[in-house]
Amino acid sequence: MTQWGRDDDGPATTVVLVADLPAEPTRDDHDPLSATLAHEPVIALGDDVASVVGVRFVPAGRIQWFDAGDLELVVGERVMVDSDRGARLAWIALAPTRKPVRDRGLRRVMRRANEQDLRGERDGDTERIRALRLAKDAANKVVDRDQRPLMKVYRVDLQGAGRGGKLLVYYTSDDRLDLREFLRELGAATGARIELRQLGVRDEAKAIGGIGSCGLTLCCTTWLPDFVPVSIKMAKDQGLVLSPTKVSGQCGRLKCCLVYEQAGYAELRKGLPKLGKRVIAERGEGRVVEVDVLRQRVRVSFGPGETEMLPASEVRPMFPSGNPSGKGSLDEPDEPAEPDEPEAPVDDSAPSDA
Repeated sequence: MTQWGRDDDGPATTVVLVADLPAEPTRDDHDPLSATLAHEPVIALGDDVASVVGVRFVPAGRIQWFDAGDLELVVGERVMVDSDRGARLAWIALAPTRKPVRDRGLRRVMRRANEQDLRGERDGDTERIRALRLAKDAANKVVDRDQRPLMKVYRVDLQGAGRGGKLLVYYTSDDRLDLREFLRELGAATGARIELRQLGVRDEAKAIGGIGSCGLTLCCTTWLPDFVPVSIKMAKDQGLVLSPTKVSGQCGRLKCCLVYEQAGYAELRKGLPKLGKRVIAERGEGRVVEVDVLRQRVRVSFGPGETEMLPASEVRPMFPSGNPSGKGSLDEPDEPAEPDEPEAPVDDSAPSDA
């Protein structure tokens, strides 16, 4: 056994150090307070770091950002937040994450919701149901010369309890209406200040809900927070039957789900000949009369009653793109490309929390 601290004149003992630590720190060896900032952009001078949480005020509504402070919250938890309309109940949609923020006026999550808050929400639901019934009764009196209703009320929100509060009334209408009589009657019945908000049919479907043609609850009711533009060209690209009953949703507009697979179809369509293009196959010259994007096949017509389904790799265009040799040819020119349909209008006047 090596003796240490000897006083003789012998040579010093050789000391060998053994590496007992890893050369590089492991990924689990991090500071829990700053780990989430590792992949964030460099914090600019003047920026603050806050625990930011995403909340929703209504199911499938827009996500709004609040400062969670020191609260450790989980998705689905109910909290009270300091919104621009005062203290409101909300759902946690995204867990808190520490990140740099430039908005020093970011509103805060006040606390977790307690039983009294939830009881007040249930009581408020009863008041909202009563106010909605009164608003619908008053709206039924706004009619044209043929006694047909001109407006449809489908949602109300109460701000403040009792008389003197504010009642937000959401309605749809195809015309500009004189609603002074409607306001007087509803204000006298509820004792609240009335604020009207005219929205579109998509927002109405989002608020009412329903079952889509797929057999599931509507996307806009369950998870879709915002509406995106949808065009009839998307239905054409996906080979759908252009029938209003097939491509229209419950709102009467083009289905939002047409957007979901559009990027995939656009990628698969690259390199495929278009309808009406003249191509050359092993059998001879023909014209494309059908395109199967998913299976990467095309149906080629070689003459009256003579068609054949071929893999897209087995046909080539008669006149490649950019080749001017086809100009002035005696062959029948390609059919002109069909112009794109204009995008269906989308209602952008949805409330900030819907």
